[in-house]
Amino acid sequence: MKRGADVRTLLHVIFLILVTIIYMAPFFWMISTSLKPNYELYEFPPKLIPSVVEFTNYSKAVHRFPFFVYFRNSLMIAGGAVLGALISCPLVAYGLSVLKWRGREIVFYAILATIMLPSAVTLIPTFLIFSRLNMVNTFWPLILPSFFGHPFYIFLIRQFFLTLPRDLFEAAKIDGASEFQTYFKIALPLIKPTLVIVGLFQFIASWNDYLGPLIYLTDEKKYPLALGLPQFLDRYGTLWNQMMAAATIAVVPTLIFFVFTQKHLLESIKFTGLKG
Repeated sequence: MKRGADVRTLLHVIFLILVTIIYMAPFFWMISTSLKPNYELYEFPPKLIPSVVEFTNYSKAVHRFPFFVYFRNSLMIAGGAVLGALISCPLVAYGLSVLKWRGREIVFYAILATIMLPSAVTLIPTFLIFSRLNMVNTFWPLILPSFFGHPFYIFLIRQFFLTLPRDLFEAAKIDGASEFQTYFKIALPLIKPTLVIVGLFQFIASWNDYLGPLIYLTDEKKYPLALGLPQFLDRYGTLWNQMMAAATIAVVPTLIFFVFTQKHLLESIKFTGLKG
């Protein structure tokens, strides 16, 4: 039995390694291309490891177009969207899970049903609203929607709130705590891992968003990286090594965010497993 279990474990490890290699291959290829000299870009068969490492591709890439302007714009948009999601979604989820009021379930399912709406359905009405508010060609259409909640994040946080013991909230009320004090001092600290997940998801979604900036932004100085990198491709389409260098730098903030939140992600998974 032990030998059979060891074989199964070994097969699982091998399978996970293979899946990891498949998923990481594009990332490694991007880094490899970013370090290649021009004459190795079109060699066949292609080389994974360049014969000459060209770190200058990075400096050339960021100076060929306003990379840091796009980078700053992406940080502003993604940071504002994360802030909005972390303010609105836990508050709505708290009201739909901890507080008891008539029609609560109906409102929750109505919010949940909006997930099934294709984004193309709301695209034109949303654009008309921001156009009437004179917010086109500003960052607000890319940030403000997050302050009104996201149905998936609300659902996710609500499910974690439902796992918390009701005695905690009852004890807070007996001690004279207001609803907002209970929310800020008891509820939020207990779901910190979930908030980290929501923040990470929202950051990745905003950082990689291409359609939103394409619709609302007309001034190139306000472009985020998702919209700015294709400008590099249009102008210097043959410089794939520098394009990959710029793309590699653009990935760094997401990796940093993930590294610093990994501990909370693992805590969230453990928390879910224990409550299940």
